[in-house]
Amino acid sequence: MLGSLRSIVQEVNAARDLPAVLDIIVRRVRDVMHTRVCSVYLRDNQSGTYVLMATRGLNPDAVGNVHLAPGEGLVGNVVTREEPINLERAEAHPAYHYFPATGEERFSAFLGTPIIHHRQVLGVLVVQQAEQRRFDEGEEAFLVTLSAQLAGVIAHAEATGALAAIGQQRREAKFTGLAASPGVAIGRAHIVVPPANLATVPYACCMDVDAELELFQQALSNAREEIREVGEQLKGDLNREERALFDAYISMLDDSSIAVEVCDRIRQQLTASRAWAEVMLEHVRRFEAMSDSYFRDRAADVRDLGARVLMHLRQQQQAERDYPENTILVGEELTAATLAQVPREKLIGLVSVKGSGNSHVAIIARAMGLPAVMGAQELPFERIDGEDLVVDGYRGELFVHPSPELRRRYDSIVEEERELAKNLDYLATLPAETADGHRVRLWVNTGLMADVVRSLERGAEGVGLYRTEVPFLLRDRFPSEEEQREIYREQLEAFAPRPVTMRTLDIGGDKALAYFPIEETNPFLGWRGIRVTLDHPEIFLGQVRAMMKASLGLDNLRIMLPMISGIGELVSARKLVERAHAELVDEGFDIAMPPLGIMIEVPSAVYQARELAEQADFISVGSNDLTQYLLAVDRSNSRVAGIYHSLHPAVLRALQEIITAGHEAGTKVGICGELAGDPGGALLLMAMGYDVLSMNATNLPRVKAALRAVTKPEADELLQRVLPMHSPQEIEHTVRDYLTEMGLKALLQPQ
Repeated sequence: MLGSLRSIVQEVNAARDLPAVLDIIVRRVRDVMHTRVCSVYLRDNQSGTYVLMATRGLNPDAVGNVHLAPGEGLVGNVVTREEPINLERAEAHPAYHYFPATGEERFSAFLGTPIIHHRQVLGVLVVQQAEQRRFDEGEEAFLVTLSAQLAGVIAHAEATGALAAIGQQRREAKFTGLAASPGVAIGRAHIVVPPANLATVPYACCMDVDAELELFQQALSNAREEIREVGEQLKGDLNREERALFDAYISMLDDSSIAVEVCDRIRQQLTASRAWAEVMLEHVRRFEAMSDSYFRDRAADVRDLGARVLMHLRQQQQAERDYPENTILVGEELTAATLAQVPREKLIGLVSVKGSGNSHVAIIARAMGLPAVMGAQELPFERIDGEDLVVDGYRGELFVHPSPELRRRYDSIVEEERELAKNLDYLATLPAETADGHRVRLWVNTGLMADVVRSLERGAEGVGLYRTEVPFLLRDRFPSEEEQREIYREQLEAFAPRPVTMRTLDIGGDKALAYFPIEETNPFLGWRGIRVTLDHPEIFLGQVRAMMKASLGLDNLRIMLPMISGIGELVSARKLVERAHAELVDEGFDIAMPPLGIMIEVPSAVYQARELAEQADFISVGSNDLTQYLLAVDRSNSRVAGIYHSLHPAVLRALQEIITAGHEAGTKVGICGELAGDPGGALLLMAMGYDVLSMNATNLPRVKAALRAVTKPEADELLQRVLPMHSPQEIEHTVRDYLTEMGLKALLQPQ
């Protein structure tokens, strides 16, 4: 049945709307499984019942008129059990419920599978047979697999309002991703799509059909002319077969059947771009399905031709894009260039289907103070252009078509944030110390000059992590030593005399350079961080030379090595740094050897923390990566984001072990990661004895307010309470309750 499954999924993905999807499912499943009946029941979110929405084999008049509560009838039992029900004689089951409207008294065999998305039962897929028999394991597995495929389609339909088109009330839809930049944004989606990608053209309707038809004909004409011109220019360089390709393109554009198909869809009020994309993708799929390899290869030609015409359509349609006042930029993969196109005063948030909290767009979002969610993999972004959105950058959640109640709740959060920021402004000039005088250094994580002003305004005492990879990410080649020196000098001067900790180039994992690709099966366990730069000493030496030259006369530079997993890497790196320093001294630069520290991010370094601390000038824990590696959770994967928890008992115990080892060796230990920027987490870290907490500038006032509100013994008592606990949820609840008891509830991130 695998071939049938693939075929059905292809048809479903190509379907224009949900009614078409449901019709394909019930029609094709009945044929493939040779049953008399196939039906789909969907949840009505208003009543909580499950409604017959499509059928082949039951009375078609029953569609929309049969409602089952959870637990009612066999379908309702599939809902409550959340697993398939496979019966030889359905009418003998105690839960069997007869509905005269369906005419189902003729059917005995019953197989129903739940359609589940994010642990919610969205519907039930049912097949029935007249004779008494039990569906075999293969048939049951087929229906379960298809139900899983259908779950995503229905969730998308909720988000885009497609359920409203088949009689259900439109409601808010929730999607999860990765929390990339804190804050809340309430605004309107503005979709960014690649300029000529047929697969990402948003579903959109046009108001003026005649104008859209004219637009389409003009784009066809422009594409024909462009192809002719290119063919003429290259005529002398191509052989006969290659020249024939241009003739084939023009022939396809002259094909009246394709133009008629597109025009028919435009007359159904589709935009020219969407109509063209639908038709051309159908032709691509037909070619790809052909058995002859020659014709399968032509699918690429059809796709290329489709992209050429689409480019001309886009040029005419998007000569001037209008951005709403409260723009939330949404795209498959946002870039710094797309952000730059939006007027800053109109941009309030970002959502990206791909990417992680470490992508340079996420870093820019944090620098600009824009709430952002990355990795929202299941969001049907191409169908929500212009829709109302709520972006929760604290929890990595977004809501399409938010209900009035949800909007009011998030409006109050936005207002509370505004008031809290205003009330904490006075802390900028006060020291970060507890009520009984215990001092902690609060530093910031930076990557762009845009971070500097916000960091200093909030009272940053230094930089605990300057991400030197950001200038590398924003270029199309390696920056020269002099270019790096200029960038680093700006940072060092801006914070002088405060210390600035510059991490050497940390690429690999989810941070790839377009001009230095690293293709690996498991990049987080692969060639990244110090492993790359030790293998390329020319990159490492150039970078540390640039750092040291930038520090001339300032002497506030600290160099930090990422992804250290053992003593050998630290020894090798120190030799290179000392060599670079010696070279600069020989060249006449009067520069002191900067302190050289390491990041502890992998478990092996935790268990060698004592030896590493004896050889490093300072230690900084990268708590985000350390948590990822300890819990075996890819933090850029939204599907397992719920397992990633920085207050996991294993993480807290590792952090305690590191600080103990570091101080026993007489070495200062800091931490840079999300945990340090959380008020509750900061109290635990301060109690452990961490000397420096480095965080996003946005979180600095909250952390300082929490530290100044407690005494060191009070924080110590809290730490002793949570260390023996067994679950991160228990620890989190305990810390939240403690902050609430201390009158610090306003500092907590919304839940």
